[in-house]
Amino acid sequence: MASKPTLKRTDSMAENMPDALRQSRYHMKRCFARYIGKGKRLMKLNHLMDEMEAVIDDKNERTQVLEGVLGYILCSTQEAVAIPPYVIFSIRSNPGFWEYVKVSSDDLSVEAITAADYLKFKEMIFDENWANDDNALELNFSAFDFPTPRLTLSSSIGNGVSLVSKFMTSKLNGNSQSAQPLVDYLLSLNHQGEKLMITDTLNTPTKLQMALIVAEVFISALPKDTPYPSFELRFKQWGFEKGWGNTAERVKETMRSLSEALEAPDPMNMEKFLSRLPTIFNVVIFSPHGYFGQADVLGLPDTGGQVVYILDQVRALEEELLHRIKLQGLNVKPQILVVTRLIPDARGTKCNQEWEPINNTKHSTILRIPFRTEKGILNQWVSRFDIYPYLERFTQDATAKIIEHMEGKPDLIIGNYTDGNLVASLMATKLGITQGTIAHALEKTKYEDSDVKWKELEPKYHFSCQFTADTISMNATDFIITSTYQEIAGSKDRPGQYESHTTFTLPGLCRVVSGINLFDPKFNIAAPGADQSVYFPYMERNKRLTSFQPAIEELLYSKQDNNEHIGFLADRKKPIIFSMARLDIVKNISGLTEWFGKNKRLRSLVNLVIVAGFFDPSKSKDREEMAEIKKMHTLIEKYQLKGQIRWIAAQNDRRRNGELYRCIADTKGAFVQPAIYEAFGLTVIEAMNCGLPTFATNQGGPAEIIVDGVSGFHIDPNNGDESSNKIADFFEKCRDDSDHWNKISKAGLQRINECYTWKIYANKVLNMGCIFGFWRQLNTEQKQAKQKYIHMFYSLQFRNLACHLSHKLIPLVLTKLN
Repeated sequence: MASKPTLKRTDSMAENMPDALRQSRYHMKRCFARYIGKGKRLMKLNHLMDEMEAVIDDKNERTQVLEGVLGYILCSTQEAVAIPPYVIFSIRSNPGFWEYVKVSSDDLSVEAITAADYLKFKEMIFDENWANDDNALELNFSAFDFPTPRLTLSSSIGNGVSLVSKFMTSKLNGNSQSAQPLVDYLLSLNHQGEKLMITDTLNTPTKLQMALIVAEVFISALPKDTPYPSFELRFKQWGFEKGWGNTAERVKETMRSLSEALEAPDPMNMEKFLSRLPTIFNVVIFSPHGYFGQADVLGLPDTGGQVVYILDQVRALEEELLHRIKLQGLNVKPQILVVTRLIPDARGTKCNQEWEPINNTKHSTILRIPFRTEKGILNQWVSRFDIYPYLERFTQDATAKIIEHMEGKPDLIIGNYTDGNLVASLMATKLGITQGTIAHALEKTKYEDSDVKWKELEPKYHFSCQFTADTISMNATDFIITSTYQEIAGSKDRPGQYESHTTFTLPGLCRVVSGINLFDPKFNIAAPGADQSVYFPYMERNKRLTSFQPAIEELLYSKQDNNEHIGFLADRKKPIIFSMARLDIVKNISGLTEWFGKNKRLRSLVNLVIVAGFFDPSKSKDREEMAEIKKMHTLIEKYQLKGQIRWIAAQNDRRRNGELYRCIADTKGAFVQPAIYEAFGLTVIEAMNCGLPTFATNQGGPAEIIVDGVSGFHIDPNNGDESSNKIADFFEKCRDDSDHWNKISKAGLQRINECYTWKIYANKVLNMGCIFGFWRQLNTEQKQAKQKYIHMFYSLQFRNLACHLSHKLIPLVLTKLN
C-alpha cells in the first residue's frame, strides 16, 4: 500500500470496517467463509492475505481492495482468531495503539470488543475450559496508573524524562507551598550521614528563596574560579552545605537554577537542576546468569554481549560519576558493584572468586554470590531458563553483602535481563531505592506465539516463570533503559519487545489484560557504544594491534583443522563476509551459512568466516547450541562449502577480536548480523566502529543503528534469498566501483560517532537516576499501592512457579553447607 487511506474522523477501525466490508461484500463473504472454514485457528497477516488472494483471482481487483480502507485495516492486523462463525482481529494502527474487532462471517456485522474479550477468544483455541472460566486469573497493572501522566504520541515513546520534567514542573508551579516537596527532597540529601545542599534551617520554600538571594549576591562578587572551601563557612551560616559546586561559578549556576525552579519552574531547567544534585554515589548492577568475568568467558553458555555491555557501562558510569562529584565540590569515592553468581565449577575462569576488581576502573568491583539451597551451594553453571528457583535466596544473600560492603544502602540499582531485573526489583522494593532495568532481550518476542503455546515450550524454556518475572520487574521499576525505540515499540509493521507485553495470555495460568503501558514515562532510550580503545577504524595504522596479526593470519587462513578452527579458504584474494555471535536459533548463524551455501553468485564473490560456539556438540551444555552445532556440520556437507568457509570457535579476547574486525576490513569484506531478532546489536556497533561495512537484521535495534543504504544495509532474516542477493549486489558494485566500499565504511563511522558513544550513554543514565529519584518522592502513595499488587502477584504466582520448577530440574552437584 502506497499510503494510509482516508478514514472517518474517528479513525476507529471498528467504525470504519463496516463500510469497508460493504464495498467488497461479495468477495468478503467468500473470504470470511475461508477464514472460518478450517475451524478454530490463529491466523497471521500472511494467512489472511493468502485466503484473500485465493478468493479474488483478478490481480487488479485485489490491488484495488488492498489499496482501500479494508486493505489498510487488514495490513494493520497483527493476528486474527477464527472461532466460527466469528473472526476476531487484533489491529495495530500505530505503535502502542491497538483495537480488537469481532466480525461475523454470516452477515459481516462488526463489533468492537475489549482486550480481555479478545484474549478469551484466543484462549479458546488452546484451552477452552480456561477461556470460559469466570474465575480465571486476570491481571491489569494499568488499574494503578490513573494519577500518572502519559505520553500521547507514538513518536514520543521512549522520551519519558522530558514528560516527567514537565509534570514535575506543573506540580511545583503555583503558590509557595507547591515547592515544598522539592525542599523536602533537598533536606533528605546526605552521604553516609553527612548533610548535603541545605540544613534544616531552610525547611520551607520561602526561607530557601531568601537564603538563595543573599548567597547569590555574595557569590557574584567572587572570582569565578574561587574554590568552594574558601567560602564554605559563610555558606554554612546561611544554611547551605556542600554539593552546590566546586567553584564560585558552578555554585552560582546551580543556585540560580534552583531559584528559577522555585519561582517559575520550566522543564529544561528542572531536568538540569536535578541532574546536578549529589544523589548518586553508590551503584549496584545485577547480572546473575552465565559466566560473568573479564577474561575467558565470552562464548561460554549464556555469556555474550551482555557481559561486554555491562563492563563498558561500568567504566563509563564511573568516569561520569567521578566527573560529577568533582563538579559538585565533594571529596567522595563512588562505588559500583556488579553482582553476579559465584560458580564453584568455573571452567578455568575467575567465576569462582568472590571479589574481582574491574580493569581500568578505580572504584568498581565484581561481587559474586553463590546460588544456595537448603541442601548446599550449587557448583555448576545453570541455564538462564532454569535459574528462577534460586533468585530469591540470591537476592537476600546479595543484599546483606552489598550493605556490609558499602556501609549502607546503594543510591541506584540497575538490573539486567529477566533474572537481574527481578533481583533488582526485589532488593529495590525492600530497601526503597531508585531502580532501573535493562531487558537486553525479552524472550517472548524471540519465539512466535510463545505465550499461548507456553505449555509446549515449558519443558525447555520455562516461560511461565520468565514472562511472570518480566511482567513483575517492568512494573516495579522506576525507569527502563532501552537501547532503541524499536526495543520498546517496534516499527510500523512489527510490535516492539515491550509492546508484546501490553496484552497477552498464558492459557491455564493467567490472562494479562494490561501488562505494561508503552506511553509510561518510565521508558527512556540510552544507546550504548563500543569501547573505542578496542574497536577503532582499520585505517588508523599507528594504533593497530600488530602483535595479534600473525595469530589472526593463522586463524583465518591456515589449511589445518584444529581445536580453534575448521574449514579453509582456498582463494585468499576474495573479500570475507564475517559474523560473530552465540550459536543459537535466534542469532541465526546457521541461517547465514545456508544463505551462503544456496547463493552461487555470492560464493563466487566472497568467503565466509563464522566465529561461534564449539565444533563438538558434546562440549556444549546448552541444548540449543548442541542442535545448532549439528546443523552447521550438516550444512557444510550439504552445500560442499569446504574451501569457502572458515568456522572459528568462540573467541574471548576482545582486543584480538577488535583487530580481527580490522583484518576483515583489510580484505574489503563486510560484517553480517543475521539474527531473527536482535534487541540492540553490540557486534554491529563494534564492526562499524572498525570501519567494516555492515549488513544487519531489520528485526530490532540494528534497523535503527543503520540507515539502510547509507551507513550500512538492512537484511531480512526471514528471506534468505533476498538477503544473500543484497550482499552479493554490494560486492558486485564494489568490484565495479572501487570507491563504493570506502563510501559505506566512512558513512558507518560517521553514524557511530554522532549517535553511539558511552559518554552520552552514561550521562543519560545518571540523569535518569537523579530525575526518577525525585519522581519517586512525588508519587510515593501511587508507587506503594502498585507495589502491593505486584507483591501479591509475586508471592502467589511467581513463587509457586519457581518452586514447581525446582522439583522438575535435574539434581545438581552441591557443596554442603556447614
